[in-house]
Amino acid sequence: MRKKFIIAVVLGLIVFAVSSLALSEIEKKQKGELYRKVELFSDAIVIIQTEYVDETKAQDLIYGALKGMLSALDPHSQFMDPDTYNELKVDTEGKFGGLGIEITIKDGLLTVVTPIEGTPAWKVGVKSGDRIVKIDNDLTRDMALTDAVKRLRGKPGDPVNITVLRESEKKILEFRIVRDIIKIKDIKEASILEDSIGYIRLVEFRENTPGDLQSALEGLKKEGMNALILDLRNNPGGLLDTSVKVTDMFLPGGEIIVSTKGRRASQNLKFISRSPWAIVDLPMVVLINEGSASGSEIVAAALQDNKRAIILGTKSFGKGSVQTIIPLNDGSAMRLTTSKYFTPSGKQIHGEGVIPDIIVEDRMGFVDLGEQVREKSQEVFQQVENKEEEIKEKGKQDYKFDNQIMRAVDVLKAVKIYKEIVK
Repeated sequence: MRKKFIIAVVLGLIVFAVSSLALSEIEKKQKGELYRKVELFSDAIVIIQTEYVDETKAQDLIYGALKGMLSALDPHSQFMDPDTYNELKVDTEGKFGGLGIEITIKDGLLTVVTPIEGTPAWKVGVKSGDRIVKIDNDLTRDMALTDAVKRLRGKPGDPVNITVLRESEKKILEFRIVRDIIKIKDIKEASILEDSIGYIRLVEFRENTPGDLQSALEGLKKEGMNALILDLRNNPGGLLDTSVKVTDMFLPGGEIIVSTKGRRASQNLKFISRSPWAIVDLPMVVLINEGSASGSEIVAAALQDNKRAIILGTKSFGKGSVQTIIPLNDGSAMRLTTSKYFTPSGKQIHGEGVIPDIIVEDRMGFVDLGEQVREKSQEVFQQVENKEEEIKEKGKQDYKFDNQIMRAVDVLKAVKIYKEIVK
């Protein structure tokens, strides 16, 4: 028996050694292949420096190669030279000069994720999903995201012209937008609508968002709130930990909020609700649309999968990947996609989006039953357009003319009636 045991142990060690040796050989092969390609790269640089018609700087060649390498991975990975990296840090301060739009690369095209409410882009009528095809007459095809951001930003008061393709309307539109200082305010509105239903419009996830949201909730509670509409429409996201904290405010302890999965074990994370002061018995509806992305999708998906809130509106944008900023030794940096978000039920957000429990279009009177119906509804559409312009000029929300808010109010009224019946 002892002899058999020793033989089994020896065989196990042999198998382990062979496996380790095989892995070692694979790693050596991979490294050897990498070294050969690096040698190819260095040869190309030497040839360019000696043969190219104009004199070139090594740094320009390296930076150009890094930009191409990162952009070839996915639309969100990018190389940032020192100046671009420093500009990125401005974003976290909540105040910068620009147009007020969140942009990304989608299907190879520069695409508006959402215009931030109250900013120059929002005021002139830029919409989520618009494809920016030109910036000041320069075509954006194959333009890096960082380059596009640089071109759109500038001195406050200076104009920039953009040409957009609006696929939903099959139109090419021209916009002249005057740059302004963009000040981000997380909570755009917090009020009681009717029947003691609270309404909070959350437009971004930044460091101070959880505290601001907590204060808004406490204020509405004092006014008698017994149900809540959380409006995440056109919310482009923001900080991951902030979206987790916001979700944690509405879930009982021990529930999965979101998980991230990457190639390394350290990138496989699971975020669990643990707030002892969470609001768990307040009927909720969360509003989303095609401009809801990243952090807002995390909140909506977590509350949906945990059966904590009813999600209403239209399918969200589908930006569910995690980018890590990795500084390099010369002051430049890489923004590298290192993992993807997954909902509590295991669904991937990236490229898929969050599908609402109740689909409601964003305009009153919209019915997609054919050209004849659309023609008959044209007068209604024009009335809506006029009302939207009036709301923009006044800078306030007329919720009774907002189809999605009104449907959310109806849903919450029904939920409250049902709760009374089953008591």
